[in-house]
Amino acid sequence: MSDAYPVDQPVEIDLKQPELYINRELSLIEFNRRVLDLAKDPGTPLLERFRFLCISTLNLDEFFEISVASVKEKLDAGSVQAGADNLGPADLSKAISTAAHDLVDEQYRVLNSVLIPELEAKSIRFIRRTDWTPAQTDWLHKFFHDEVTPLITPVALDPAHPFPKILNKSLNFIVSLKGKDAFGRNSALAIVQAPRALARIIRLPPRGHGNGPYDFVFLSSIIHAFIEEIFVGMKVIGCYQFRVTRNSDLFVDEEEVDDLLLAMEGELLSRRYGDAVRLEVADNCPQEVFEFLRKKFELAPEDIYQVNGPVNLNRLGEIYDLVEKPDLKYPAFTPALPTALRQAENFFATLRKHDVLLYHPFQSFVPIVDFIKQAARDPKVIAIKQTLYRTGTSSAIVEALASAARAGKEVTVVIELRARFDEEANIALATLLQDAGAHVVYGVVGYKTHAKLCLVIRRERKRLHHYAHMATGNYHSRTARLYTDYGLLTSNKEITEDVNTVFQQLTSLGKVSKLHRLLQAPFTLHAALIEKIEREIKHAGRGRQAHIVIKVNSLVEPKFIQTLYRASQAGVIIDLIVRGICCLRPGIPGVSENIRVRSIIGRFLEHTRVYHFLNNGKPELYLSSADCMERNFFRRIEVAFPIESEKMRARVMDDLNLYLTDNVQAWELQQDGSYRHRRPAEGESVVNAQAALLEKYAEFA
Repeated sequence: MSDAYPVDQPVEIDLKQPELYINRELSLIEFNRRVLDLAKDPGTPLLERFRFLCISTLNLDEFFEISVASVKEKLDAGSVQAGADNLGPADLSKAISTAAHDLVDEQYRVLNSVLIPELEAKSIRFIRRTDWTPAQTDWLHKFFHDEVTPLITPVALDPAHPFPKILNKSLNFIVSLKGKDAFGRNSALAIVQAPRALARIIRLPPRGHGNGPYDFVFLSSIIHAFIEEIFVGMKVIGCYQFRVTRNSDLFVDEEEVDDLLLAMEGELLSRRYGDAVRLEVADNCPQEVFEFLRKKFELAPEDIYQVNGPVNLNRLGEIYDLVEKPDLKYPAFTPALPTALRQAENFFATLRKHDVLLYHPFQSFVPIVDFIKQAARDPKVIAIKQTLYRTGTSSAIVEALASAARAGKEVTVVIELRARFDEEANIALATLLQDAGAHVVYGVVGYKTHAKLCLVIRRERKRLHHYAHMATGNYHSRTARLYTDYGLLTSNKEITEDVNTVFQQLTSLGKVSKLHRLLQAPFTLHAALIEKIEREIKHAGRGRQAHIVIKVNSLVEPKFIQTLYRASQAGVIIDLIVRGICCLRPGIPGVSENIRVRSIIGRFLEHTRVYHFLNNGKPELYLSSADCMERNFFRRIEVAFPIESEKMRARVMDDLNLYLTDNVQAWELQQDGSYRHRRPAEGESVVNAQAALLEKYAEFA
C-alpha cells in the first residue's frame, strides 16, 4: 500500500516540530539589535540616539546576568534539555556567543564611528588623553589627586594578597608593574577598582581652561593617565580596564525559609559575587593578561569580549542629563488629562457614573496618584488594598498608603519582594509600610504577584462600595512617563468583587473562588485565552470573519503558539504586536501565512498587553499584566480585565490600528527570525504611532 497522501487530502503538519520556533534567547538579542538601530537612525534626536545605545548595553548586561547565566547553569549541570526550538544548552551557548559578539562589536562601532563624531559636530566632545591641553592636564591631575586617589585601594597580586573579589559590573584595571617597592616586593600585577561613587564621565570646567561648555573626559582615561602615582617608585608598563558580569538571578527556596524578607536580604548580598558569565576587556589588553583574568574567573574563551572603548557603556548615559540642548532631545510634552477627571472634585462620584480608562504616558498618571491620595484622606474610606511590584524609591503612592495606615484605615499591601533588580527597594518599602501600621504580605509561596491592582472600600449610606484600579503596568510615577500602559478605574460591582477575591487569595488560604469577569493566572487565564482562539477557529470554519489582535512584550509559550498556528491554518487573520521576544515564526506556508508580527521600538517602551477577539461581531477585549510566557501563565499571579464599554473598546482598537499601520518605528518579523524595518512606500502616508498617540490624546482631553 502506498504511503503517499491522496491528492485531495491535505498533509497534516506537526506543529511541534522545532523548525517552527525561534529560540527565545536569540530573539532577545534581536530585540537589543533593534534598540541599537535607533542609535543609528538619523530621524531620532542625537542625544536620544546616544541614550538608545546605552539602553542596548544595559539590556545586554541583564541578558548576561539572567539568560546567559541560566544557560551556563544548565551546561554545568550536564543538562541536554532543549526548548521548543530543540536547541540544547551547548549549541545555544555557542549561538549566543556569536550573536552577542556581533552585537557588541556593532555597539562600539556606532559609538566610535557614528555618535562621537556627530556629538563633536554639536560641540559635545569626549576628549582623549592624547588631545589634552596642558591646562586640561593640570585640572585633571588635581581632580585625580583630590577626588580619585583617596577612594582607590590598589591590591597587589602576591601570596599575601590573593586575587580580590571583583564586584559585579564594576569598572576595574589590571596593572602590569616593574621594579621593587619599599618592602622589596617585586609584584608583576595589581588590581585597581574604580570608585563606585564617582561618575564615569567627568565634565571639564567650561571657564578659564579653554574648554567648551560640553567637554568631557572618561573617568577611565583619568585613571589611565595618572595610575603610576598610585604605585610610587614602580614603573607601570601596562594598564587595562576590565569588567566582569556575574549571575544575578536570586534563588530562595521558599518552602525552606521562615521569613521571605530576611532570606531575600541575605541573597541580595550574594548577587554581587555570583558566578562570572562574561569578561569585558580593553582591546589593547595583551593576550597573556586577559587569559590570566579569564582563568581567574573560570570562563571559556568565547566569554571574552574585547572592546574599543569604555567597558561600561551604559554608565555613559549620564551625559543625557548633563547636556542642556533641547534640540537634541525629544520635544517635551505634558500628558493629557481627561475632561471627566479635570472637572471632578470627587473620584468616587465620577466613578459611580462611569469608568475611566487612561493610557499612559499620553495621558497623565497623576489621577492614579490622586485617587489613592483621596482614598487615604477620605473619612468614608475604611480600607485600601494594593499590589506593589515596582514603585520607585520615592513614591507618592507609598506615602499615601502609609498616611492612610497611620490614620487608622485598614491598609493591606502585597509587595512582591522578588521583582528582579528592585528587590532591595521593595524590602525598604515593606519596612516603611509595616512601621506605619499597614498589613504587608509577600503574596503566595512559589508564585510572583505580578497583577497591578488597587481596591478602595468606602462606606456610603450604610453600605460598603468598592472602587478599583487595574493596570497593565506598575505603580511607578517615573516609568509612567516612559512606558505605555493602560489603567482602568471602575466601580463595576462584579469586577470590584473579583478584585477583592484576588486579594483574599493573596493574603489568606482557601480554595480557588470563581471570578465573575476577570481572568486570572495561574488558574483561568491561559485556558480562557486558548478557548477564545479556538472560538475564532470555529467562526472561520463556518465562513465568518475571524480576527485576533494581541499586543504583548513577549510571546513564548508553546501551546499558545501552536493554537495560533492552528488558527492561521483555519483562516483566522492574526495581528501580533510583540515588542521583545517572539518565538513564533510568521509567514510559513500551510502554518502561519495568516499571521503577521511586528515590533514597535520608539520613544516610549511599549508595555501594554492587549488581547482582542472579533467573536463574530461581538468583540471581546482584555487588558492584562500578563505576557504570553510560561511564567506569566503558570508561575505568576496575573489578571486580565475586560473593557466592556463599546466606546472604550473602539478607543483601544483605534490605538492598536495606529501600531498596525506604523511605518516609521515598526519592525516586521521575517520567517527566518530576522526583522525588517518598515518604511513608507512611495506615495504612502507616514504613520508614527507614538507621535500620533501624543496628538490624539492631547485632542482627546
